[in-house]
Amino acid sequence: MTDERLYFRQLLSGRDFAVDNPVAQQMVNFAYLVGDRESGAALIIDPAYAVQELVDIAGVDGLAITGALVTHYHPDHVGGSMAGWDIEGVAELLAIDGVDAPIHVNREEAFGMKRVTGASDSDLVLHDGGDVVTVGAIDVTLLHTPGHTPGSQCFLVDGRLVAGDTLFLDGCGRTDLPGGDSDELYYSLTQRLATVSDDTVLYPGHLYSAEPSATMGATRQSNYVFRLPTIDQWRTMFGG
Repeated sequence: MTDERLYFRQLLSGRDFAVDNPVAQQMVNFAYLVGDRESGAALIIDPAYAVQELVDIAGVDGLAITGALVTHYHPDHVGGSMAGWDIEGVAELLAIDGVDAPIHVNREEAFGMKRVTGASDSDLVLHDGGDVVTVGAIDVTLLHTPGHTPGSQCFLVDGRLVAGDTLFLDGCGRTDLPGGDSDELYYSLTQRLATVSDDTVLYPGHLYSAEPSATMGATRQSNYVFRLPTIDQWRTMFGG
């Protein structure tokens, strides 16, 4: 697959879209567009805050949204109510005329997705780790990385890892929220993501660092979560 055919955009909430939304500005979420320029189809990863704007950005680039990939069910990634704020997300995407967008989630995340977004069973496509979602001729491999939530997943596409809140350039997702499991996150970082090569570029779910992306090799060298080589050391810092 050539880089010319792959369509990949990293978009920062509060800057690239939802620019007048104070929650988006505070939360600094990334949304992603992944598609096939030749077929004109694209997927949104973690649609939230200003969903029509994300659809329009793809449209300006000549692509139509044909689905969504969800890293996990928290409202800042998929919409819903959070701390008294109502955030746009999956529900609004499903309501856009002319957009047929099944929502691809890990099956362990289905209950949370339905509760938070109001999506129905028919709106969701349930997946296991290792499944592949294809958009045009572009393959996106789904990696089940529980810990932040039971069904958290990362997406591998052409040398890029979109990691949601599983892994940031600095640190990792919280495990003290409902469904969090610090031991599972340790195994996700040290074992389930161990097969991801050092030259793969990490794209996180939030801008919690000076740079928006980095190679996995650089992240493994600089991120403190990889300096805890045993589960006992991990538990001392993160609990479990």
